[in-house]
Amino acid sequence: MSNDQLQPLISETNKHSLDQRPESPQRPSKLPKVNDDGGNDVVEGEEQKESVTRTMNPNPRLQRYLLAIEYIGTRFAGAQQQPNCRTVVGVLQEAFQKFIGQPVSVFCSSRTDAGVHALSNVCHVDVERISKRKPGDVLPPHEPLVVKRAVNHFLQKNAGDIMVIDVRCVPDDFHARYKAQERTYFYRLLSGPEPVSSFERDRAWHVPENLDLLAMQKACNILIGRHDFSSFRAAACQANSPIRTLDELNVIEVVSTPFFPSISERLKSSSVMEDPTVYLGSDTNHSQISFNTNEGKLEGSNGEACQEFGLRRRHRCFVVTARARSFLYHQVRLLVGVLKSVGAGDLTDPDVKRILEAKSIAAAPPMAPACGLYLGHVKYDLPPENNQS
Repeated sequence: MSNDQLQPLISETNKHSLDQRPESPQRPSKLPKVNDDGGNDVVEGEEQKESVTRTMNPNPRLQRYLLAIEYIGTRFAGAQQQPNCRTVVGVLQEAFQKFIGQPVSVFCSSRTDAGVHALSNVCHVDVERISKRKPGDVLPPHEPLVVKRAVNHFLQKNAGDIMVIDVRCVPDDFHARYKAQERTYFYRLLSGPEPVSSFERDRAWHVPENLDLLAMQKACNILIGRHDFSSFRAAACQANSPIRTLDELNVIEVVSTPFFPSISERLKSSSVMEDPTVYLGSDTNHSQISFNTNEGKLEGSNGEACQEFGLRRRHRCFVVTARARSFLYHQVRLLVGVLKSVGAGDLTDPDVKRILEAKSIAAAPPMAPACGLYLGHVKYDLPPENNQS
């Protein structure tokens, strides 16, 4: 959205300086701090959720918006607001204040740690649209698309490492954190001896060892289900119980990104276009994907393979997916640490069972670093969306 397009929106609202933000009337009072992997996601039961609902948003003139946001976690000190630190919530609140001219409070579904990325974290915010010409007059709420474009305009004028990807209006008792039904995290690992590419820096965990995919997949089966995950719970975790149900845990190998096709891959694509039956025969197993990490290899004078000048050897890229209603603090990163040790041959299936049954973080290997963790999706049972012109 251009400055000229945004000007009428901004001129309708009061502009205030970025002062100390007042306590929001819809902030839940004295909620217990409950940690989750990368942030405080844990739902602590229906009674707590009901008490939160009753205290939220008593002002009927406020419109509650649900926002899905993506961000690169590298330059944030986490999602939750902290004094004297650049945080996801802090940057969002500043962008909203520039848009509507008054302070707001943003609440995230998942309070990710410093360095953790998000493909889709979800927040809610209450906005009162007040006329600048008649300060006492409250105008109809902005349409969600207007909110998305306007807030992104101010976000992109900043560092450009955070963006609103979706917006919708929700009832005033809808809480982004406590209404979440399920959360999905992804973790990226790059395997291989070559130094990590500049394009992948702080986007994945670089592991020099060659990882055994099948061994890691077998270890996942041990950890799926309802368990006491005390061995996968950081010491600072404040959850009331270590019991969690892990609905999904798997590892797959994918093409490393950014991906640019090699000569052989381009030739193969051209062959398929000319004759699709060459590679799409009835006996082809499409579930088996080949990831060639030796592109650019030439045969030297002594008959041995050598790397062609100027071409980087690709890493193998693995993605761990963890899905559950809620997680313990650092649970996903501790799970990935165990899977990596299994893939590298340092642990076996009996070792994984022993670690799980030990119910002590002292039994687990070091957790994976934050840079490879991505909050992928937060699932809700959303109310029907109103028809909007």
